[in-house]
Amino acid sequence: MIALLNQIPSEAKIKKQLRKIIFGQNLFCPRCRSRDVVCSEKRYRCKRCRRPFTLLSGTWLKDMKLSLKTIYALIWCWTQRIPVLQTQKLCHLSEKTVSHWFREFRLHLPEFEPILNGKVQMDEAYFKSLSLLLAKQVGSKKLAHQIIHKNSVNKTEAAQFLFQWVAPGSKLQTDGAGIYKQINQWWPVKHKVDIHKKFQFGLTSEIEGMFGNLRTFIRRMYHHTSPEYLPEYVSEFCLRFSSPEIFISPNDYLAKTLKLVPTG
Repeated sequence: MIALLNQIPSEAKIKKQLRKIIFGQNLFCPRCRSRDVVCSEKRYRCKRCRRPFTLLSGTWLKDMKLSLKTIYALIWCWTQRIPVLQTQKLCHLSEKTVSHWFREFRLHLPEFEPILNGKVQMDEAYFKSLSLLLAKQVGSKKLAHQIIHKNSVNKTEAAQFLFQWVAPGSKLQTDGAGIYKQINQWWPVKHKVDIHKKFQFGLTSEIEGMFGNLRTFIRRMYHHTSPEYLPEYVSEFCLRFSSPEIFISPNDYLAKTLKLVPTG
């Protein structure tokens, strides 16, 4: 029994939403694209190629063993940032099952990292055996990030990050770390620096705040992290910040991620 009864539609309504997301207005065979399809209980059969299929055949949910209401409840919890342990109690599932599906949801997020321009704040953080470069376009929701698989960042890596994610002519704002010294000779940006030991924080306040929000997000949502999952958590956090419309509801999330892949 799912505790979130008011937030979870009926199975019939969920099925209708999924059918519209996956097939559009008209049901068709994932194999031959024929619309000559008959329905038998919970399965379909194509009259042209005689291939049976289900509503979720050809999607990343094709091997799911959970009921539609349970998977919808899990997606609802995840999109609403309900922590793993709390979701476990609400959905009456094991912590292992909840963690598995939360990871599936993360792995199927669309990739999106825009080119930053104008005023851009950039900083780095260190997590045991990993380093994180993070940049934010000031006054916007645009973020770019890169995980480096060692516990330090050098000037070459910082410059390569700029090559990829920051438009030429941007106004780059950083702290006084050595990796940013004369960075404008590596990439055409106008570089300004905060010296934190002199209590200068105005040029980096937004990016410093993003690091604080990231740590809070990981601690509250997933309780702890490890080098294995940190890149996924960072990608999820950045997309939640830059594209919040994906996470409004399970339907919004599925509309962006549940694409039909033709089966052979």
